[in-house]
Amino acid sequence: MQVRLAIAVTALLYAAAASAQRVQVIDDEGRTVSLPQPARRIVSLAPHLTELLFAAGAGDRVVGAVAYSDHPPEARRVPRIGDSAQLDLERLVALKPDLVLVWRDGNSAQQLDRVAALKLPVYASEIHRMIDIEHTLQRLGTLAGTSAVAVARSRAFAAEIARLRARYASRPPLAVFYQIWHRPLLTVNGQHLISEALALCGARNVFGALPMLTPTVSDEAVLQADPDAIVTGSVDPAGPDNLDAWRKLPALRAARLGHLLVVDPDTLHRPSPRVADGTRELCEKLERVRQAPR
Repeated sequence: MQVRLAIAVTALLYAAAASAQRVQVIDDEGRTVSLPQPARRIVSLAPHLTELLFAAGAGDRVVGAVAYSDHPPEARRVPRIGDSAQLDLERLVALKPDLVLVWRDGNSAQQLDRVAALKLPVYASEIHRMIDIEHTLQRLGTLAGTSAVAVARSRAFAAEIARLRARYASRPPLAVFYQIWHRPLLTVNGQHLISEALALCGARNVFGALPMLTPTVSDEAVLQADPDAIVTGSVDPAGPDNLDAWRKLPALRAARLGHLLVVDPDTLHRPSPRVADGTRELCEKLERVRQAPR
């Protein structure tokens, strides 16, 4: 009887230990991602997810990533398995990951189907709001067993966003056209993270009501909206900014007043904690527009 009791107690202790190691989160598709223990070998299929893993304290668990996973600098040393359009699935399997992070809007549907067919644990991410960055950091920390770091980073990011909102969101409003690309002329709607950054800076996205996340618009539509400022991203502040077409239209208020602004897309376009840096730059430049003579 005592032997059986001892065996039962031992079994319960093993079960409790195993349960304590198991980690579980809900991803952005609403699916439960459950691992028997925190992930030790993670493959990231998007540059911003690689960056989020490092920010969550799990950089040493990243064994594979896609092209342009370049921040922090340590991420550049992670082996590459292709890019968002074309993945080397054989190499992915050879890395023996216990978790794969995918980007629903960035990875092609065909590639996502092929990854799903591998029957590996997959966390699907889709970030449209600042708070999504906070939640993603915390979830990745849970999955990697680095929650202490992830929660601290999440709170620091939230505090910085709150400071920017308190400083700028109630400033006199500006109408802004955000140009993602010039040909075709691409912008963002009100559901995009960049649109939230504009609102946080006290600006209104003139194309916020359009239904598509990154719609194509016409030159005529921009002229009709007649924004106070036009903003675009350029990785090279000294290089071409793709705003020359607007400079030739003095009837456009933003052009006439010289309110054609360039920001760093590496911080503002990538949904990672560095969005706070990009938003700060955007707010500061829009504040100079408010203060400029009209």
